[in-house]
Amino acid sequence: MRISVIDVGSNTVRLVVADAEGGVPLPVHTAKWKLRLSEQVEPDGTVPEQAVQQLVMAVCAAARKAQHWGAAAPLSFATAVVRNAPNRLDVLRTVRTRTGIRICTLPGEAEAELTFLGARRWMGWRAGPLAMLDIGGGSLEVAFGRGRLPDFAVSLSLGANRLTREFLVEQDPPCAESVRALRRRIRHQLRDVASRIRWEAPHTTVATSRTFEQLGRLCGAPPGRQGPFVPRHLTRKDLRGAVDRLAVLPSPERAQLAGISAPRAEQSLAGALVGHTAMKLMGITEVSICPWGIREGILLRHMEEGSTWWSELIQTLDEGDAPLRLAEPAR
Repeated sequence: MRISVIDVGSNTVRLVVADAEGGVPLPVHTAKWKLRLSEQVEPDGTVPEQAVQQLVMAVCAAARKAQHWGAAAPLSFATAVVRNAPNRLDVLRTVRTRTGIRICTLPGEAEAELTFLGARRWMGWRAGPLAMLDIGGGSLEVAFGRGRLPDFAVSLSLGANRLTREFLVEQDPPCAESVRALRRRIRHQLRDVASRIRWEAPHTTVATSRTFEQLGRLCGAPPGRQGPFVPRHLTRKDLRGAVDRLAVLPSPERAQLAGISAPRAEQSLAGALVGHTAMKLMGITEVSICPWGIREGILLRHMEEGSTWWSELIQTLDEGDAPLRLAEPAR
């Protein structure tokens, strides 16, 4: 059996097609479409018509590729850039009408839980009590747990692209006061979450997202071409140095650094500030860069429970139940 996931993120629409045999989702095909939705949204977060049409074309192409590779209808979701848009329902309705694909917008806490599930499966039980950090374009997800699903999961409005638009767009590179103001915002929003993580004292902390992957590479982690099984780590000390380097460079020069791609160069400083401040407040000195995240978490959950759990999840969202928590699967 083959299953697939479409992930509509702030910068990219991603497709993963995987074989669902043996309890592990083995990828057989991946593809991505760089739409940079977060750069196109209006000041109030509205997704403009042109961006919606681009999204329709990307989702349609992804669905065709999934079908070509023998997968059933993709499990499709959108993260904060669509979830927080004032015209979210219009965007989702247009995509469904034009493509036949139903995209859901998961609550941030559900994203954190599913990401934790993927990270836990990758790291294994030897990781012990596990904390997870995931910096997206629109939000930061944090979770902690001792088991398969987290005991604690939260989503904060600390995405790298969101913060860049709010604090760092007037000057490139930004002035020192803008950087200080951004760090104050991050500290304020992280205060309570960081206290909880510090109190839990995780044995292992994982970081999962493209932002952390690029920051890890900037700080000396092995390049992606060496494959997912090469251990990759990022220390707080090295990340502090990365913040200092990124803060004095304009975006075009950041894009020349190891690991920093041109589309993410502008938001790389905000991502580094979120990562470093979170690690500092939580008392974390090192994180492991984990290649599995929310997409793998969705695939794993689907493999365990089939299509039922996804249908029930969408129905719960339609009914407006909140907050949404993912129950343990039936034994």
